Amino acid sequence: MAKKRKRFLARMQMKLFVVLMIFILLFIGLIARLIYINVEDGAKYEKTVLAQQRYDSIEIPYRRGDILDRNGTQLATSEKVYNLIIEPKNILQSDEVKEATVSALEKYFQLSESDIDKALKDSTSLYKKMLKKLSYDKVKPFTDYLASDDKQAENVKGVWFEDEYERFYPYGSLACHALGFTVSGNVGQGGIEGYYSDELNGVNGREYGYLTEDMSLERTTKEPVNGYNVVSTIDANAQTIVEKKIDAFMNETGAKNVSALVMDPNSGEVLAMANSNKFDLNEPYEDSAISYQFNPQDGDVKTQIKALSEEERLECLNKAWRNFIISDGFEPGSTYKTFTIAGAIEESALKGDESFFCGGSLKVEDAEIKCHNHEGHGQVNVEQALMQSCNVALMQIAEKEGRKNFSTYQDVFGFGKTTHVDLVGEAAGIVYDESRLNPVELATCSFGQGLTVTMMQIGTAFCSVINGGNYYEPHMVKQIVDENGGIISNIEPTVLRRTISSETSEFMRNALFKVVDAGTAQKAKVEGYTIGGKTGTAEKIPRGNGKYLLSFIGFAPVENPQVVVYVTVDEPAVEDQASSGLGTIIAQSIFEELLPYMNIYQSETKKSAGDPNVGDQIATPVYEGTVPEEQLSQDLENDTGENTQDNQTEENTGDAGTQENTDEQSGADDGDSQTGTSSETQPETQ
Repeated sequence: MAKKRKRFLARMQMKLFVVLMIFILLFIGLIARLIYINVEDGAKYEKTVLAQQRYDSIEIPYRRGDILDRNGTQLATSEKVYNLIIEPKNILQSDEVKEATVSALEKYFQLSESDIDKALKDSTSLYKKMLKKLSYDKVKPFTDYLASDDKQAENVKGVWFEDEYERFYPYGSLACHALGFTVSGNVGQGGIEGYYSDELNGVNGREYGYLTEDMSLERTTKEPVNGYNVVSTIDANAQTIVEKKIDAFMNETGAKNVSALVMDPNSGEVLAMANSNKFDLNEPYEDSAISYQFNPQDGDVKTQIKALSEEERLECLNKAWRNFIISDGFEPGSTYKTFTIAGAIEESALKGDESFFCGGSLKVEDAEIKCHNHEGHGQVNVEQALMQSCNVALMQIAEKEGRKNFSTYQDVFGFGKTTHVDLVGEAAGIVYDESRLNPVELATCSFGQGLTVTMMQIGTAFCSVINGGNYYEPHMVKQIVDENGGIISNIEPTVLRRTISSETSEFMRNALFKVVDAGTAQKAKVEGYTIGGKTGTAEKIPRGNGKYLLSFIGFAPVENPQVVVYVTVDEPAVEDQASSGLGTIIAQSIFEELLPYMNIYQSETKKSAGDPNVGDQIATPVYEGTVPEEQLSQDLENDTGENTQDNQTEENTGDAGTQENTDEQSGADDGDSQTGTSSETQPETQ
């Protein structure tokens, strides 16, 4: 039977045609859509695809800003250094390239063949860091070689340099405590570096590399944002003068520490800040930073340092980096008499023409408090009380002033609280609040006993006494500018408050002039200049050990104060520390060179020959007998600058932290005396 043939009917042909047409139309639509996307958004999608084909990503470091002195001299800067990078994959592309590249690396960077072979083992790598922090002088011969006509240089492949910045201090140890340094790259440690670290730092950039569709390497770069430059108030020349005088004293005589602070009394700007325990800012961790803390008589210093544990070494470093001027509290002694008298006159407790009798001692409650002159000064007026540094007269002045006003002026002059100077690690000091200013405490505080201060507090308060009564916020920085010199911010002098009237200030200037002209500070005289100031001599804890902290704070010229110099000498290496007057002598040597440099004109006023009957102030016992001293020593240790370490002796401040309340505080020694009693007191807390 014949097989029946299937017929391709017309309606089936129609269906097939329709389906075919639909597919053709869809295909045409898809092509049209692809063409549209490629025309309209092709670039965007191409970037997306290429971004997913990333080859590498390299961070581009920013440059930390410079720290400049007030005249534009670089005190801290960041120098570009170079890291040597090799690309094993590209170096191994041929024997010729490998041979030429390895030879160049050995010749120009003294890399050994074994080190290079070890790096080349990772044959697929495109990033191997071989050397770090190369100077430009080390890199230049190699780059010159690559740019030469040497045919062998053409085969050197897969070698390039990664930029980096290294902090550098052109003057080494100059103003080391004021400037601070950096650690862990760009983290400021202490000083201006620490306080203004955010302003000095910038934002890193980044370079991205990726492969294109034809497998060629393309790079795109996001540029870094460099840090701002900081223009400090420091005068590098004034700083050099101060440090030179301190160095000369330390070489000739020596002391546990010498510190000096130079300020502009009309703005609160710090012109110089120096301590004798200097260290090289470029090598802050080296043995040289702590060697001063070891006595050669105890054996080889290097051996002593080597024997330190890691914790002991860190403690020594923290002590070396510590800025005595802002972080250490001490008993001010007779320099504090300046503020007692100024407050009493301002509150009209004194008119300035009163007289007081000094018979050598004064009985206050159950305590017989002596003057440094046990024979007594006799009848003295207010100026003479300051000139002769008479404790008995000061106690009578404080009694007239009253504890309420005395406490008020402690606060007005900024004692017992930080000055807010723009440096890291400032301490607050310890003072009695009004409720604890009993008669004995009031008497001893009047001449600088029983309370602790910092040099920055005394210096700032003294500026207000002699500048007409304006208490300026002390500051270390004048301007913040960008890398092109554009001003980001000006830090203008800021008057925080008025301490005394211009009339009281004028009285104090004249009285302080007489202290230098014919009083206890005659060693501060500089020929041709009128200088005013006050001395201080404080016996350290424990009492009776013959160890003293000597000080002098002065200003010039008296008619129009333009500079304040404050010097402290801690335990000078002389037999009779108390009567040496060394603080005054060092200050005089600073004035002698500083005043001409600052173009301060000599005065026409002719100074007197002085009073031969008034000599150096001498610290002598105020009380008979002994007193408990442990509490004051503990208070001193508790009152320290923030962000500091436990690195001070019991005579000064110690571990990090804030001022703590205490239930007992003994008296302290002033410039002419020594404590000998105590009573229950409460330091004022801030």
